[in-house]
Amino acid sequence: MTTDYTKVFQDTDAVEKYETITYAPDSYASQINERQQDYLRTLVRREFGELAPVQHDFACGTGRAIRTLHGLVREAHGYDTSAEMMAKAAEVGSRANWHQVAPDGPVPHPVPAGFPAIVTMFRLLLNVDETVRDRALAFAAKALPTADSGVLVVENHGNAGSVRHLRARRHQGERWFAELSHEQVATLLDRHGFVIIERRGFSMITPSLHGNPVARAADAAVRRLPGSDAYAVNVLYTARRVHA
Repeated sequence: MTTDYTKVFQDTDAVEKYETITYAPDSYASQINERQQDYLRTLVRREFGELAPVQHDFACGTGRAIRTLHGLVREAHGYDTSAEMMAKAAEVGSRANWHQVAPDGPVPHPVPAGFPAIVTMFRLLLNVDETVRDRALAFAAKALPTADSGVLVVENHGNAGSVRHLRARRHQGERWFAELSHEQVATLLDRHGFVIIERRGFSMITPSLHGNPVARAADAAVRRLPGSDAYAVNVLYTARRVHA
């Protein structure tokens, strides 16, 4: 949600590339998205049962997280700085109410939509600086004021404890290669009153290995091992509000 992000995705060609090339069928990103979808739909059924939550998707992009929960939420709201991203989201079938937010300034207010709620934040933390991360988590705290309000699901697509970290020295100083440790994510969440209640990893390999059948087979096997999420490249954290 930085100014650079907003400028990049004012370009409709960049938005189209993101949706159709980055997330092309059988791509690294689309494979992870499918695994995340299975997890999230199970999570919502387990957490909320028959009481369908409202979804607030912050930095919604083209609405993948919203499409993931179609049919399981009573209504969805997508928030983004890029009108072009949200237009593409609607075009590809993401069903939600769209809200353009400023890239900086006061923390945006979630639309009053009642409880319970699920707040989702995908591919955000690594793409912004600490100030914007805090702003995003402050939004989540507004949407989930108490432990009974619902849950927050945040993605870290560059776990510093994964094999991806082996490339950190080579790419030191390159903005696109940001990474976060589990401890850093937990600290960020705690700063805004959240505690992690579940952590799940979705890939042990990096995009460069995605085309290697042996690496993909090893990835599938290792992901089944207890504790493997600690070393996964892509991780989802489910959190609950526990203090103001």
